[in-house]
Amino acid sequence: MNNNNKPFYLILFVLALVVNFIGIGIDFFSDDPGLYASISRALIYKQDLLQLFSYNANWLDKPHFPFWAIFVSFKLFGVSVWAYRLPALLFFLLSLLYTYLFARRFYTKEIAVTAVLIVMTAQHVLLSNVDVRAEPYLMGLIIGSIYHIARLYERYTLADLLLATLLTACAIMTKGIFVIVAIYGALLGQLIFQKKFTDLFKAKWWLLFLATFIFTLPELYSLYVQFDMHPEKIVFGRHNVSGIRWFLWDSQFGRFVNSGPIVQQKSGDVFFFIHTLLWAFAPWCLFFYYALFKTLKSIWQKVKLAEYYTLSGGLFLLLLFSLSRFQLPFYTNPIFPLFAIITAPYFYRQLSRLGDAYWKIIQWIGVVLLPLITIAIHIYLKPAGNAWFIADCLLFGAISFFIIIKVSPLRQKAFLLNCCAVLFANFYMNTTFFKILASYCGQITAASYVNQPQNNGQHIYSVNASNNIFQFYCKRPVDFVAIDEFKNFPSGQKSIFYFSQPSIDYLIKNHVDFKVIKTFTNYPQENILPAFINKETRYKVLDRVYLITK
Repeated sequence: MNNNNKPFYLILFVLALVVNFIGIGIDFFSDDPGLYASISRALIYKQDLLQLFSYNANWLDKPHFPFWAIFVSFKLFGVSVWAYRLPALLFFLLSLLYTYLFARRFYTKEIAVTAVLIVMTAQHVLLSNVDVRAEPYLMGLIIGSIYHIARLYERYTLADLLLATLLTACAIMTKGIFVIVAIYGALLGQLIFQKKFTDLFKAKWWLLFLATFIFTLPELYSLYVQFDMHPEKIVFGRHNVSGIRWFLWDSQFGRFVNSGPIVQQKSGDVFFFIHTLLWAFAPWCLFFYYALFKTLKSIWQKVKLAEYYTLSGGLFLLLLFSLSRFQLPFYTNPIFPLFAIITAPYFYRQLSRLGDAYWKIIQWIGVVLLPLITIAIHIYLKPAGNAWFIADCLLFGAISFFIIIKVSPLRQKAFLLNCCAVLFANFYMNTTFFKILASYCGQITAASYVNQPQNNGQHIYSVNASNNIFQFYCKRPVDFVAIDEFKNFPSGQKSIFYFSQPSIDYLIKNHVDFKVIKTFTNYPQENILPAFINKETRYKVLDRVYLITK
């Protein structure tokens, strides 16, 4: 790295941190964060860390670790949206630390810094740090586990053993046992490519596996206490549901073959993640595909690589996801640090004439498109004020100007300009767009009405288990009643029910009596439709939500 370029890398690192953290207090605008936050708050209500509840009912879908982390944050800082996001952002920082440590161990300092900036500016990473699910936790846990396993391979120490097993166990208790495909797959690939496969049977690795199992026991014990000890509980509409079986099979292999109790997709596309990465890993995906091609070509030509962990771990899990019929865009986020480390060296290597031409073409796509798209969104969105947009333009415009006139060589200039472009776009999203989106969430305004003092004596219900933003923003527990049971619910009781527009339409169609207490404007989609972005057509995609009583 040219010494004259170092200040720009440092400035963009700081700005990337700002952009990743600036959305920490934005209201929820999708269901999953509301669900996870509600379950974590229930741990406080129930004063029980072993059992997970949603709408005061037993809940079995995800392992415990993220909920425990959020519980600690809620206990320390109080229940809020920013306290919900804080632990995930800390694990995001952990992923940056381990990305740097891993890349620095096998490559140069310049490559390590570049890999960190790639992770910080990947589009779906920036989005996931606002729309927080489990992915920021997994990013830190997976790359951290692989780093310490790589250290163990070189020199066996107790500290690396404990950290590798603890991080791996926490990853398993975050998403399930499939995460070991990336972690142990990285080790397996390293041993195979170095022709030391038999080393896998050494006692030190069996100790690693055993210690990981021991650290995972809190999850198994929690599931046993909540479900296996109580076969009388009704879960997924049936009795005798084993939480341990769910954890070891249904939540993983069941989803892989789409036969588990929670099924979302009837078919899968083996190319789903190939084209999804074009935007999820933007603006770096086309760089990554080139780097991956060159890396695989080097292996074919029997050229020795600096390491095989990132290639093996990343591709094993990507292949598994592609073969699965249960596919969601954010599944690949946890292996972005591995992709970044594969990609970063090619910003510094000598390329062929064809490779250099490809590099020159793709490096300007993000630089040009992302700012143009952001400006177009602002024009159609027509927010009440322009202060954040003006600040965004001035800040990143000035930095881009100085990068153009000061930074060389061309490839580093293009890299830094791509960082500027994606940060420009996401600074706008986090300071303006997502706030407007959240302002159209009727679940939040309905919960604010319920929280008013005159409703303190009312019992609150929801008839849809996906109304979790409403569940979280209500300052007291919300119960669930099936919509089919609403007509038999006794009238005259002090009860308030939250209904979406389709649910109200169902009551009207079936001639069920109800009284409307209050209605609220609502944007019912999690996907951002062009008609919503355009202020003139936004009303076409809005509906209403209702608070009603019998």
